[in-house]
Amino acid sequence: MSETKELTGIKKYFAEQNISITYQRIFIDGLGGMAHGLFASLLIGTILNTIGTYIFDITYSVWGQDIALLANCNTYASAIQGACMATAIAYNMKAPPFVLYSVLTVGYSTNALGGAGGPLAVFFVTVIAVFLGKLVSKRTPVDLIVTPAVTIIGGVAIATFLAPPIGQAAVWLGDMVMLATNMQPFIMGIIVSAAMGIILTLPISSAAICAALGLVGLAGGAATAGCCAHMVGFAVASFRENGVNGLTAQGLGTSMLQVPNLMRKPILWMPAVVASVVNGPVATCIFKLKMNGAPVSSGMGTSGLVGPIGVITGWYGPSENALAMGETVYSPGVFDWVGLIIVAFVIPAVFAWLTSELMRKKGLIVGDDFKLNL
Repeated sequence: MSETKELTGIKKYFAEQNISITYQRIFIDGLGGMAHGLFASLLIGTILNTIGTYIFDITYSVWGQDIALLANCNTYASAIQGACMATAIAYNMKAPPFVLYSVLTVGYSTNALGGAGGPLAVFFVTVIAVFLGKLVSKRTPVDLIVTPAVTIIGGVAIATFLAPPIGQAAVWLGDMVMLATNMQPFIMGIIVSAAMGIILTLPISSAAICAALGLVGLAGGAATAGCCAHMVGFAVASFRENGVNGLTAQGLGTSMLQVPNLMRKPILWMPAVVASVVNGPVATCIFKLKMNGAPVSSGMGTSGLVGPIGVITGWYGPSENALAMGETVYSPGVFDWVGLIIVAFVIPAVFAWLTSELMRKKGLIVGDDFKLNL
């Protein structure tokens, strides 16, 4: 039996510092953290603000000030979204404590410098700042000073160079997708819906991608349709194997649970993909469904019902991204509410079920192909 070769040089140093330059650590763990940071700041703030504005707020007077609690929560949560994203990214990338605390400054500054495309800039700059911080972490007697200084100075300096062009590039790409969807709602409805649904199911954060590109409007609606199609689609298609627990875990949790089965047998993707291909143009052409809430909601689907809630908050209080695209407050009618229900739940369930049943009859789905270990 051959012995494992002992690490030396830079590889040994990186291993000691827990520096892993891999796709898993950077793009799966990092993007996942970015999405979590957005949920815990911008997204929850938007939801609270919508409740406070259109349903009820908790108001009171204290120390001579009149307080509207939910509206205030939104103001503060939105203000620190960059810091929250950076901290969540660093946490998922296993950053040591002083690096984790220091990236708050890096994320805040990067988001400000990146403008509307700030989330994508925060991701790249934070990854670099975490790398710099890990390089020196716990290597000197004055780690309390050295690690935060290197992380903050390095991160902010890099942000001044990278954040503006990255932010502009993200805005440009997002604008192109949204413009193309407005010009060709049928074709782009299919493309955006299918692509975002697949990305949602893969161990990559579709929410982070939608946030980075600022996808709102019809394009955001198409993304929402695709994500709902995959979550509800897999939940319904696999109901025979997984029952109510599987329906809830996938329909309100995540369709990523099916990844092991999909890697083993990719054709199992067919029911959800068919549902997303149908759902996209129905959303864009028939119901003209727009996601004008926080862009991160476009990539969530029915996970925690964030996608439908985002559509609703966008009707009553469009996000900054939506306002920049010329969207305004919208008073939904019965047609809009029915359309949201059909796109979020009915079409995904019906078309995924019909496709899966046909595949079962043809022998393309057999036994426990969709079985989850829940």
